[in-house]
Amino acid sequence: MACVNVTNVVVLDNPARFDNPFQFEVTFDILAPITDDLEWKLTYVGSAETQEFDQELDSVLVAPQGVGPYKFVFQGDPPDARIIPPHDLLGVTVILLSCFYHDREFIRIGYYINTEYDSPDLNETPPEQPLYEHLVRNILADKPRVTRYQIDW
Repeated sequence: MACVNVTNVVVLDNPARFDNPFQFEVTFDILAPITDDLEWKLTYVGSAETQEFDQELDSVLVAPQGVGPYKFVFQGDPPDARIIPPHDLLGVTVILLSCFYHDREFIRIGYYINTEYDSPDLNETPPEQPLYEHLVRNILADKPRVTRYQIDW
């Protein structure tokens, strides 16, 4: 049986400029006593073709306080757009919010993100060199993909 149950995640500041921090309000229950920290990670998938361009945006340790409900806002830096291949910068990609206990992932919540320019003209005819200051992102917050993994607690 899982000792931690994620009950809700709310995507904050969405849609947003591409260079704004990501913010997620995470609500979870600790169902049975745990002795060590939970590690939350935020990963931006830079390319569907290879993990080489994935960026771990942030990680945070949450210390257990005992059985009960918990809520926190996880804020992570935006990805470095210059690391993402230009042909993968626009369009749909994924952001992953994962939680680990003893270095074992027990939940992964994925959201599709659409990145585009802030002007219809730029979207119709994208420039050859990306104009990073005109990028905006929209997380499809109402359609998360949740994967749970069995681990030994």
